[in-house]
Amino acid sequence: MNAYRRFLVLLAGLMGAAGVAAAAAGAHVSPDPNLATAASFLMLGAAAVIGACALAAARGQGWSFATAGGGIIALGTLLFSGTLAGRVLWDVVLFPMAAPIGGTMLIVGWLVLGLAAFERGSRAG
Repeated sequence: MNAYRRFLVLLAGLMGAAGVAAAAAGAHVSPDPNLATAASFLMLGAAAVIGACALAAARGQGWSFATAGGGIIALGTLLFSGTLAGRVLWDVVLFPMAAPIGGTMLIVGWLVLGLAAFERGSRAG
């Protein structure tokens, strides 16, 4: 597994942990539904990034749509969920339009990940 995919797997682990923490905060700190949304997106995004990395690793060390899609999904999830959670927990907005940009990145990331279905042949050893 290359360094970028290792980074994505680490990021996915952190996203999953943050999702559990956001769910706990939603249950114990603030009942705002935005925390539940952030938690769901973080945990789903973490699983998607792990799956994208596994798909990419099965194809070999080179570049793939799965790796690119996983990276875009990770960044979009962090931006979208971070904006929602930051607004609820700390009354902080990262920057104007951060949540919609993150959501758009999620859509694009899923579409790019889907393009992995059309990559030809296996590059694995």
